[in-house]
Amino acid sequence: MTRRAWLVSAVVVLAALVGVAVAYAAAGRDDPSTTPSVAAPVGPHDARVPEPDVAALVAQVPARQVATLPDARVDDAVLPQTNRWYSGLVFGDQPVFAQPLSFQLTASGFTLGLPRPVGTATTVAAPHVPALTVDVGATRAVVSAADPVAVTLALLDDRGEVLGHVALAEGSPVVTFTAARDLTVRTEGGLSATPDGPSTARGEVGGTDWAVQAPSFDAGATAVAAGEVVGWYALPADATSAAERALADAAQHPVQGVDVTYGVDERVARTTLTYRTAGGDGAYVLAPHHRAGDQPERDGCGLGEYASLGGPLELCAGSRLDAFAPTVEPAPVPDVADASSHERQAILTALADDVASTPDFPSDTYFGGKALFRAATLVVLGEQLGATDQVADLRTRTEDALREWTQPDGCGQREARCFVYDPDARSVIGLTPSFGSDELNDHHFHYGYLLAAGGLLAADDPALADDLAPVLDLLATDVAAGTASDDLPQLRTFDPYSGHSWASGSAPFADGNNQESSSEAVNAWNGLGLWAQASGQDDLLAQATWLASTESAAARTYWTAPAPVPGFEHEIVSLVWGGKRDYATWFSPEPSAILGIQLIPMGPAQAALAEGVDPQRIRHAVVEAGADGTAPTFGGYVLAYLALAGDDDAAEAWERLLAIPADAVDDGTSRAALLAFVAAR
Repeated sequence: MTRRAWLVSAVVVLAALVGVAVAYAAAGRDDPSTTPSVAAPVGPHDARVPEPDVAALVAQVPARQVATLPDARVDDAVLPQTNRWYSGLVFGDQPVFAQPLSFQLTASGFTLGLPRPVGTATTVAAPHVPALTVDVGATRAVVSAADPVAVTLALLDDRGEVLGHVALAEGSPVVTFTAARDLTVRTEGGLSATPDGPSTARGEVGGTDWAVQAPSFDAGATAVAAGEVVGWYALPADATSAAERALADAAQHPVQGVDVTYGVDERVARTTLTYRTAGGDGAYVLAPHHRAGDQPERDGCGLGEYASLGGPLELCAGSRLDAFAPTVEPAPVPDVADASSHERQAILTALADDVASTPDFPSDTYFGGKALFRAATLVVLGEQLGATDQVADLRTRTEDALREWTQPDGCGQREARCFVYDPDARSVIGLTPSFGSDELNDHHFHYGYLLAAGGLLAADDPALADDLAPVLDLLATDVAAGTASDDLPQLRTFDPYSGHSWASGSAPFADGNNQESSSEAVNAWNGLGLWAQASGQDDLLAQATWLASTESAAARTYWTAPAPVPGFEHEIVSLVWGGKRDYATWFSPEPSAILGIQLIPMGPAQAALAEGVDPQRIRHAVVEAGADGTAPTFGGYVLAYLALAGDDDAAEAWERLLAIPADAVDDGTSRAALLAFVAAR
């Protein structure tokens, strides 16, 4: 990209960061019994949500059933909810982790727990340990309403008729059951009726005070009439009377859904979650990334804390959560305009070798996408350095490959390098899957590389952008649709409460859903932003900036600079689960892999993963991963990360990157790109 084009792109970014107030889809918004937020947003104004014609995008590619998912526990009006924090209960019987509570369906109802983190040398575990067991006489359950943050389950009898609805949401400290007809709800766990105080019944279970708010409570039994609510909650340690009142009140007002709005400016990206509750105020907890750095003023908070894997959760009264993250704007290749002549020459020498050694592009969505991203980065970097002729053939070759990948009817002609729409899974899936992409795993990782490659090469080429648009817009909508439609869910992979994405499609794990590569998630949203810039989609650019900013803040909070936990012996976490944190990977026990998977592909966007991180902590992580960078798994990324610790560290990283063997440079990058990253520091 030329210097002029980069400046123009920056102006476009800033222009897109001011939007018109439009909320995400909010089922039930016109219902006067709900309580949507009406106050003006804090910080940046609400951005306008992208509104692509989803049905038209889907109709362009062949429809084919290729996904391999278990049957979804959803009713006819609800899309299969993959990549959610609660997908384990949609596709199976796994516990889920709503923060602060955990939840699991049983044969006749459900159990509730309050996970307590315990650290070992390589793991911090906070599993679901049932504290209360609730029996309503159900025989099965289906998801009757769902969004990225909240889920409602209809509990059914043996005739398939609804007994009532269970509502739970991330960040909500209560779980409620609303009866659909007269019945008896039984709560096992040692609670006793409390004639005084805000709760109906209360008791200590496993060292935690639990309570239930209900019409009555007699030896664990509650008789409820149609429309009446029973709500359960755990109290924070040393709960004040204000905390007790807030929780008891929230336990009578089920969460019917959570609306998500966002705004971005040059300083912060704002997330606003509005918990739509039935008839009154709710309560919520602030997660650690909601409390990091500069945050908006908040009323009703400071009511107590719950323990969690990522750090304390702060209890607040109310139904609206506002949070800030530092803005991370889309970034193309490293800017080496200020590099010395010596550095430029070294990068150019490496560039020539990297271009010459570029292999044939793979045909699966992950390695194929990575290869196209690597090639596109080399092309744009070479053009920035004045080596346009040297990369001209690679540009042509990469553009041709992108055009093949984005041919709408490609899967009608071949069985690779193309996409179909699966009407059962409600997802876009590339043929020749990898890492379970046909199970809806990792779509944001895979498609982010393709979006980034397209955005890089089409930045100054509107005709190329037009050629790529039909399928790249479809991939963007598959992973990041701003609103739900009949064909694709809202924000398939991104969790607006947790601030990060979830990688597993069906989450068939007792530890909940998980994400390993926080850096590839950031890369996905950076790629989305690059594509938005190249294709002139200002609303999508604002959304991508919000996603990249929020995911970067969460990555620092939970992956690259997590809060210390007694017993855990490492600087970083590599696998974040709903109920666990691991110093491990899915694919390798090497320390270089464990750190490197948080850095890949180490472009300019990944620099945000070290923003505000103690330089000494970076150095310690690099030493643990192999400070010489020669490890064949991600050694080059480790050295590039070292460069973020300081000038002397960057000088050391530079010299080592010049000398490391070729197998220490991952196939998602190149020696030239890594040297440029260090030079740009």
